[in-house]
Amino acid sequence: MPHYSENPIEFQIRGQRLDLTLRGMVMGILNCTLDSFSDGGKFLSPEAALAQGRRMIAGGAEIIDIGGESTRPGAEPVPEALEKERVLPVIEALAAEGGAILSVDTSKPAVARAAVAAGARIINDVTGLRDPAMIEVARETGAGVVVMHMRGTPRTMQRNPQYDDVAREVRDFFRQALDRLLECGLDPRCVAFDPGIGFGKTLAHNLQLLKAAASLP
Repeated sequence: MPHYSENPIEFQIRGQRLDLTLRGMVMGILNCTLDSFSDGGKFLSPEAALAQGRRMIAGGAEIIDIGGESTRPGAEPVPEALEKERVLPVIEALAAEGGAILSVDTSKPAVARAAVAAGARIINDVTGLRDPAMIEVARETGAGVVVMHMRGTPRTMQRNPQYDDVAREVRDFFRQALDRLLECGLDPRCVAFDPGIGFGKTLAHNLQLLKAAASLP
């Protein structure tokens, strides 16, 4: 096992350094949506979302990931204005309370920019920052970014996904994405990767990715 000082794992989020070398952090998922697969509709109102966020923080969550557009298989996109309406009041309120680091789950650059201004410190983009405008938001704000692998869109991703070697293809995607982000001026310490378990993958693909997790970065 590498020594701590030889191979630290750092995640930079708007000037804050998260040291993940010796332990991970618990992230709570807060879906301010009508149709998320696990809890759609339960936390649509700001009051319900705030109460749930506070419950997760009290239960030990150190990061709260807040999303206003479902990314379940088959999900339809929502308008930018509606997504902002769903997430910004929740982000502002939780940021003011200061109990956890806040992340915004969005693929829309304007939503990400507004969320960071409201107090989010991480941009979690299921489309892998394919939009150059999203890269610019990350570069300008210094937010941490989570680059996820997904085939297609949430609406289409589960339509017969196929890979020759899912671990190799996800690994190649990560390397290409990192090269692109570095070329655009992002600090590599601000970039984290998500293999997208369940996003454009079958059960067999998911199990292969979990088995190969140590070799993906």
